[in-house]
Amino acid sequence: MRAELAAVEPARRCCRVAERAGLGSAARGRARSPLIGRLAVRLESEAEEAGDFAWATAGEHCRLSYLRGLFLASGSLSLAGGRTHLEFVVPAVELEPLRARLTDLGLPASARLRRGRGVLTWKSAETVLAFLRRAGGRAATLELEARVVTRSLRGHLNRVVNAENANLQRSVLTAHRQLAAIEALTAAGRLARMPLSVRAVAEARRRAPEQTFSQIAEELGTSRALVQRAFEQLESAALHLAPVEDSRRLRG
Repeated sequence: MRAELAAVEPARRCCRVAERAGLGSAARGRARSPLIGRLAVRLESEAEEAGDFAWATAGEHCRLSYLRGLFLASGSLSLAGGRTHLEFVVPAVELEPLRARLTDLGLPASARLRRGRGVLTWKSAETVLAFLRRAGGRAATLELEARVVTRSLRGHLNRVVNAENANLQRSVLTAHRQLAAIEALTAAGRLARMPLSVRAVAEARRRAPEQTFSQIAEELGTSRALVQRAFEQLESAALHLAPVEDSRRLRG
């Protein structure tokens, strides 16, 4: 990503001046890497002193060039643990001015002091993507977008699987409770005296404990609502039949 941003060639001279201003001390022989050092030399051939750049009067293209230089000189991007974290580390006196500048561009950042240095942070993937896109990092933007989509898809699949597991567990507990009610009514001789439709539902549950209400309804050629009411009748009859301790168990 740094190589891609450092390779961006500003078309305007004013943007070259702005980018060199963003490099700060890195443009004066204190580059953090040979890559940044070569960029500083390349910009120096046409750019004047960094003081020529003034944020208040600069156009957006110059402001973005300045931020690109600033990121190359004092920024970092972390994607560890599936999270996006981009930060600028600057002198404490530059913290609030830089936060205001980022807000001007619609890229607000959180700010704090860390060991006497100012730190501005973006934790929103959307904000980081907006910066990279506008700063000219096309390949970095595509890679980050792919990571965001993959993370979102993985999260969605996890939620679906968790929901399915929860539904399955509820279905198992419900079927167990219904079977207990059916067995209690059968033992007491009450099931045989219940309506034919209710007895049919009870037999269907015995044959296939894993079936849903809809599947039982389809098997019996009736509606799901009638199947649900039949189970309610079965459980209600069993609760009135059972002793207090069995009633508590059936309520589950």
